[in-house]
Amino acid sequence: MNEVALSASWRDYLEMCKPRVVVLMLLCAVVGMYLATPGLVPVSILFFGSVGIALVAASAAVVNHIADQHIDAQMARTEKRPVATGRVSNQQAMVFAAATGLIGLAILWFLVNPLTAWLNFASWVGYGLVYTLYLKRATPQNIVIGGLFGAAPPLFGWTAVTNSVDPGGLLLVLIIFAWTPPHFWALALERKDEYADVGMPMLPVTHGEAYTRLHILLYTILLVIASVLPFVIAMAGPLYLAGALALGVGFLYWAVVLMRNNNPKAPMETFRYSIIYLGALFLLMLVDHYLYLGVGVTPPVQMTPLSA
Repeated sequence: MNEVALSASWRDYLEMCKPRVVVLMLLCAVVGMYLATPGLVPVSILFFGSVGIALVAASAAVVNHIADQHIDAQMARTEKRPVATGRVSNQQAMVFAAATGLIGLAILWFLVNPLTAWLNFASWVGYGLVYTLYLKRATPQNIVIGGLFGAAPPLFGWTAVTNSVDPGGLLLVLIIFAWTPPHFWALALERKDEYADVGMPMLPVTHGEAYTRLHILLYTILLVIASVLPFVIAMAGPLYLAGALALGVGFLYWAVVLMRNNNPKAPMETFRYSIIYLGALFLLMLVDHYLYLGVGVTPPVQMTPLSA
Protein backbone atom coordinates (compact mmCIF):
# COMPACT_ATOMS: atom_id res chain seq x y z
CA MET A 1 0.00 0.00 0.00
CA ASN A 2 2.89 2.37 0.77
CA GLU A 3 5.17 1.61 -2.17
CA VAL A 4 3.87 4.48 -4.30
CA ALA A 5 2.91 7.84 -2.84
CA LEU A 6 -0.54 9.13 -3.75
CA SER A 7 -0.59 12.93 -4.30
CA ALA A 8 1.27 13.96 -1.16
CA SER A 9 0.92 17.62 -0.18
CA TRP A 10 2.79 19.87 2.22
CA ARG A 11 -0.04 19.27 4.69
CA ASP A 12 0.83 15.56 4.73
CA TYR A 13 4.43 16.33 5.63
CA LEU A 14 3.29 18.77 8.29
CA GLU A 15 0.94 16.15 9.74
CA MET A 16 3.77 13.63 9.97
CA CYS A 17 5.64 16.11 12.18
CA LYS A 18 2.80 15.99 14.76
CA PRO A 19 2.72 19.80 15.01
CA ARG A 20 0.45 20.00 18.05
CA VAL A 21 2.78 17.75 20.02
CA VAL A 22 5.82 19.68 18.83
CA VAL A 23 4.25 23.01 19.82
CA LEU A 24 3.65 21.75 23.37
CA MET A 25 7.23 20.44 23.49
CA LEU A 26 8.52 23.81 22.27
CA LEU A 27 6.55 25.65 24.93
CA CYS A 28 8.22 23.52 27.60
CA ALA A 29 11.64 23.98 25.97
CA VAL A 30 11.27 27.77 25.76
CA VAL A 31 10.18 27.94 29.38
CA GLY A 32 13.25 25.88 30.24
CA MET A 33 15.40 28.48 28.45
CA TYR A 34 13.97 31.38 30.42
CA LEU A 35 14.05 29.59 33.76
CA ALA A 36 17.74 28.87 33.25
CA THR A 37 18.68 32.55 33.51
CA PRO A 38 17.63 35.51 35.67
CA GLY A 39 17.84 37.71 32.59
CA LEU A 40 16.55 37.45 29.05
CA VAL A 41 17.48 34.62 26.73
CA PRO A 42 19.71 35.74 23.84
CA VAL A 43 17.63 36.03 20.68
CA SER A 44 19.98 33.73 18.74
CA ILE A 45 19.65 30.97 21.35
CA LEU A 46 15.89 31.39 21.52
CA PHE A 47 15.49 31.23 17.74
CA PHE A 48 18.03 28.60 16.74
CA GLY A 49 17.37 26.51 19.84
CA SER A 50 13.64 26.44 19.12
CA VAL A 51 14.11 25.64 15.44
CA GLY A 52 16.65 22.89 16.12
CA ILE A 53 14.59 21.26 18.88
CA ALA A 54 11.43 21.44 16.73
CA LEU A 55 13.13 19.83 13.71
CA VAL A 56 14.59 16.94 15.72
CA ALA A 57 11.23 16.34 17.42
CA ALA A 58 9.49 16.42 14.04
CA SER A 59 11.98 13.88 12.68
CA ALA A 60 11.23 11.49 15.53
CA ALA A 61 7.51 11.93 14.88
CA VAL A 62 7.98 10.99 11.22
CA VAL A 63 9.84 7.83 12.27
CA ASN A 64 6.85 7.02 14.45
CA HIS A 65 4.55 7.36 11.42
CA ILE A 66 6.76 5.00 9.40
CA ALA A 67 7.08 2.36 12.11
CA ASP A 68 3.40 2.40 13.07
CA GLN A 69 1.86 2.60 9.60
CA HIS A 70 0.29 -0.87 9.71
CA ILE A 71 -1.11 -0.28 13.20
CA ASP A 72 -2.30 3.21 12.24
CA ALA A 73 -4.20 1.80 9.28
CA GLN A 74 -6.27 -0.36 11.64
CA MET A 75 -7.21 2.36 14.14
CA ALA A 76 -9.95 4.92 13.58
CA ARG A 77 -7.92 7.70 15.20
CA THR A 78 -4.94 7.20 12.89
CA GLU A 79 -6.20 5.44 9.77
CA LYS A 80 -5.96 8.58 7.63
CA ARG A 81 -2.34 9.36 8.44
CA PRO A 82 -0.20 10.06 5.34
CA VAL A 83 2.06 6.99 5.51
CA ALA A 84 -0.75 4.68 6.59
CA THR A 85 -2.84 5.66 3.56
CA GLY A 86 0.10 5.68 1.17
CA ARG A 87 -0.08 9.38 0.33
CA VAL A 88 3.55 9.53 1.45
CA SER A 89 5.75 6.54 0.61
CA ASN A 90 8.16 4.93 3.06
CA GLN A 91 11.10 6.25 1.07
CA GLN A 92 9.78 9.80 1.02
CA ALA A 93 9.05 9.67 4.73
CA MET A 94 12.52 8.32 5.55
CA VAL A 95 14.22 11.01 3.48
CA PHE A 96 12.10 13.65 5.19
CA ALA A 97 12.88 12.25 8.65
CA ALA A 98 16.61 12.17 7.89
CA ALA A 99 16.62 15.70 6.47
CA THR A 100 14.71 17.31 9.33
CA GLY A 101 16.68 15.41 11.96
CA LEU A 102 20.11 16.17 10.52
CA ILE A 103 19.33 19.83 9.88
CA GLY A 104 17.96 20.18 13.39
CA LEU A 105 21.01 18.56 14.97
CA ALA A 106 23.36 20.67 12.84
CA ILE A 107 21.61 23.85 13.94
CA LEU A 108 21.88 22.83 17.60
CA TRP A 109 25.52 21.72 17.29
CA PHE A 110 26.89 24.75 15.42
CA LEU A 111 24.53 27.54 16.51
CA VAL A 112 23.57 26.54 20.07
CA ASN A 113 25.98 24.06 21.71
CA PRO A 114 27.02 20.40 21.26
CA LEU A 115 25.53 19.32 24.61
CA THR A 116 22.04 20.31 23.52
CA ALA A 117 22.60 18.56 20.19
CA TRP A 118 23.70 15.34 21.92
CA LEU A 119 20.71 15.41 24.30
CA ASN A 120 18.34 15.88 21.37
CA PHE A 121 19.99 13.02 19.50
CA ALA A 122 19.65 10.77 22.56
CA SER A 123 15.97 11.69 22.83
CA TRP A 124 15.49 11.02 19.09
CA VAL A 125 16.99 7.55 19.47
CA GLY A 126 14.97 6.91 22.61
CA TYR A 127 11.60 7.93 21.17
CA GLY A 128 12.08 7.21 17.48
CA LEU A 129 13.78 3.84 17.89
CA VAL A 130 13.72 2.41 21.43
CA TYR A 131 10.14 3.42 22.29
CA THR A 132 8.52 3.24 18.85
CA LEU A 133 10.18 0.05 17.62
CA TYR A 134 10.45 -1.88 20.91
CA LEU A 135 8.93 -0.56 24.13
CA LYS A 136 5.58 0.35 22.60
CA ARG A 137 4.97 -3.26 21.66
CA ALA A 138 6.87 -5.01 24.46
CA THR A 139 5.42 -3.89 27.80
CA PRO A 140 2.35 -2.20 29.30
CA GLN A 141 4.84 0.11 31.04
CA ASN A 142 5.78 1.49 27.62
CA ILE A 143 4.39 4.92 28.46
CA VAL A 144 6.22 5.10 31.79
CA ILE A 145 9.62 4.07 30.46
CA GLY A 146 9.29 5.81 27.13
CA GLY A 147 7.94 8.92 28.83
CA LEU A 148 11.45 9.83 29.88
CA PHE A 149 12.34 10.59 26.27
CA GLY A 150 9.33 12.82 25.80
CA ALA A 151 9.95 14.62 29.09
CA ALA A 152 13.29 16.08 28.03
CA PRO A 153 12.33 19.30 26.12
CA PRO A 154 12.63 21.68 29.10
CA LEU A 155 16.11 20.28 29.73
CA PHE A 156 16.97 20.97 26.08
CA GLY A 157 15.94 24.58 26.59
CA TRP A 158 17.88 24.80 29.84
CA THR A 159 21.10 23.42 28.37
CA ALA A 160 20.74 25.64 25.29
CA VAL A 161 21.23 28.60 27.63
CA THR A 162 23.60 27.19 30.27
CA ASN A 163 25.50 24.50 28.34
CA SER A 164 25.18 22.38 31.48
CA VAL A 165 22.83 19.84 33.05
CA ASP A 166 21.54 21.38 36.28
CA PRO A 167 19.12 20.20 38.99
CA GLY A 168 16.57 22.83 37.93
CA GLY A 169 16.41 21.47 34.41
CA LEU A 170 16.13 17.91 35.67
CA LEU A 171 13.25 18.91 37.95
CA LEU A 172 11.33 20.18 34.93
CA VAL A 173 11.92 16.79 33.30
CA LEU A 174 10.56 15.08 36.43
CA ILE A 175 7.32 17.05 36.21
CA ILE A 176 6.65 16.00 32.61
CA PHE A 177 7.76 12.44 33.39
CA ALA A 178 5.10 12.22 36.13
CA TRP A 179 2.52 13.88 33.84
CA THR A 180 2.96 11.47 30.93
CA PRO A 181 1.29 8.28 32.31
CA PRO A 182 -2.02 9.86 33.40
CA HIS A 183 -2.09 11.86 30.17
CA PHE A 184 -1.66 8.86 27.85
CA TRP A 185 -3.49 6.28 29.94
CA ALA A 186 -6.60 8.47 29.89
CA LEU A 187 -6.51 8.31 26.09
CA ALA A 188 -5.76 4.57 26.26
CA LEU A 189 -8.95 4.04 28.26
CA GLU A 190 -10.92 5.72 25.49
CA ARG A 191 -9.12 3.70 22.77
CA LYS A 192 -8.85 0.43 24.66
CA ASP A 193 -10.65 -1.69 22.06
CA GLU A 194 -8.59 -0.27 19.21
CA TYR A 195 -5.34 -1.01 21.04
CA ALA A 196 -6.56 -4.53 21.79
CA ASP A 197 -7.44 -5.14 18.14
CA VAL A 198 -3.93 -4.27 16.97
CA GLY A 199 -2.21 -6.19 19.80
CA MET A 200 -0.76 -3.12 21.52
CA PRO A 201 -0.07 -3.94 25.21
CA MET A 202 -1.44 -0.73 26.67
CA LEU A 203 -2.23 -0.87 30.38
CA PRO A 204 -6.06 -1.00 30.03
CA VAL A 205 -5.68 -3.93 27.63
CA THR A 206 -3.26 -5.98 29.74
CA HIS A 207 -4.41 -5.11 33.27
CA GLY A 208 -7.96 -3.86 32.86
CA GLU A 209 -9.67 -0.50 33.21
CA ALA A 210 -9.97 -0.47 37.01
CA TYR A 211 -6.23 -1.04 37.42
CA THR A 212 -5.51 1.73 34.90
CA ARG A 213 -7.87 4.19 36.60
CA LEU A 214 -6.15 3.56 39.93
CA HIS A 215 -2.74 4.15 38.44
CA ILE A 216 -3.90 7.35 36.78
CA LEU A 217 -4.91 8.58 40.22
CA LEU A 218 -1.61 7.49 41.80
CA TYR A 219 0.50 9.13 39.12
CA THR A 220 -1.61 12.28 39.34
CA ILE A 221 -0.82 12.46 43.06
CA LEU A 222 2.89 12.05 42.23
CA LEU A 223 2.53 14.79 39.61
CA VAL A 224 1.02 17.23 42.10
CA ILE A 225 3.88 16.51 44.52
CA ALA A 226 6.48 16.99 41.78
CA SER A 227 4.80 20.21 40.64
CA VAL A 228 5.33 21.91 44.03
CA LEU A 229 9.04 21.02 44.21
CA PRO A 230 10.12 24.14 42.26
CA PHE A 231 8.69 26.20 45.12
CA VAL A 232 10.27 23.94 47.75
CA ILE A 233 13.77 24.44 46.32
CA ALA A 234 13.23 28.21 45.77
CA MET A 235 13.16 27.84 42.02
CA ALA A 236 9.66 29.40 41.92
CA GLY A 237 7.60 31.65 44.15
CA PRO A 238 4.16 31.86 45.81
CA LEU A 239 2.31 32.71 42.60
CA TYR A 240 3.55 29.52 41.00
CA LEU A 241 2.75 27.47 44.11
CA ALA A 242 -0.85 28.71 44.22
CA GLY A 243 -1.34 28.10 40.51
CA ALA A 244 0.30 24.66 40.59
CA LEU A 245 -1.95 23.58 43.46
CA ALA A 246 -5.06 24.90 41.70
CA LEU A 247 -4.17 23.11 38.48
CA GLY A 248 -3.31 19.99 40.47
CA VAL A 249 -6.71 20.02 42.16
CA GLY A 250 -8.29 20.13 38.71
CA PHE A 251 -6.26 17.12 37.58
CA LEU A 252 -7.09 15.24 40.77
CA TYR A 253 -10.76 16.00 40.21
CA TRP A 254 -10.71 14.28 36.82
CA ALA A 255 -8.66 11.39 38.20
CA VAL A 256 -11.30 10.84 40.88
CA VAL A 257 -14.08 11.08 38.27
CA LEU A 258 -12.26 8.37 36.34
CA MET A 259 -12.01 6.22 39.47
CA ARG A 260 -15.75 6.53 40.12
CA ASN A 261 -16.36 5.36 36.54
CA ASN A 262 -19.81 6.87 36.11
CA ASN A 263 -18.99 9.41 33.40
CA PRO A 264 -18.38 7.91 29.94
CA LYS A 265 -16.77 11.16 28.78
CA ALA A 266 -14.25 11.23 31.61
CA PRO A 267 -11.30 9.60 29.76
CA MET A 268 -11.27 12.18 26.95
CA GLU A 269 -12.05 15.04 29.32
CA THR A 270 -9.10 13.98 31.46
CA PHE A 271 -6.89 13.72 28.39
CA ARG A 272 -7.87 17.21 27.23
CA TYR A 273 -7.41 18.68 30.69
CA SER A 274 -3.96 17.14 30.96
CA ILE A 275 -2.84 19.09 27.88
CA ILE A 276 -4.24 22.34 29.29
CA TYR A 277 -2.63 21.52 32.64
CA LEU A 278 0.89 21.12 31.30
CA GLY A 279 0.79 24.22 29.11
CA ALA A 280 -0.69 26.34 31.90
CA LEU A 281 1.76 25.03 34.49
CA PHE A 282 4.80 25.93 32.42
CA LEU A 283 3.42 29.33 31.43
CA LEU A 284 2.70 29.99 35.09
CA MET A 285 6.26 29.02 35.96
CA LEU A 286 7.53 31.51 33.39
CA VAL A 287 5.35 34.37 34.66
CA ASP A 288 6.33 33.63 38.25
CA HIS A 289 10.03 33.58 37.32
CA TYR A 290 9.96 37.11 35.94
CA LEU A 291 7.63 38.38 38.63
CA TYR A 292 10.56 37.87 41.01
CA LEU A 293 12.63 40.20 38.86
CA GLY A 294 9.86 42.70 38.20
CA VAL A 295 9.07 43.39 41.86
CA GLY A 296 12.66 43.42 43.01
CA VAL A 297 12.58 40.13 44.86
CA THR A 298 15.70 37.99 44.77
CA PRO A 299 15.39 35.69 41.73
CA PRO A 300 15.32 31.91 42.17
CA VAL A 301 18.61 30.38 43.15
CA GLN A 302 21.02 29.31 40.40
CA MET A 303 22.07 25.81 41.30
CA THR A 304 25.43 24.17 40.80
CA PRO A 305 25.68 22.28 37.48
CA LEU A 306 25.88 18.50 37.58
CA SER A 307 28.07 18.59 34.50
CA ALA A 308 29.69 21.17 32.32
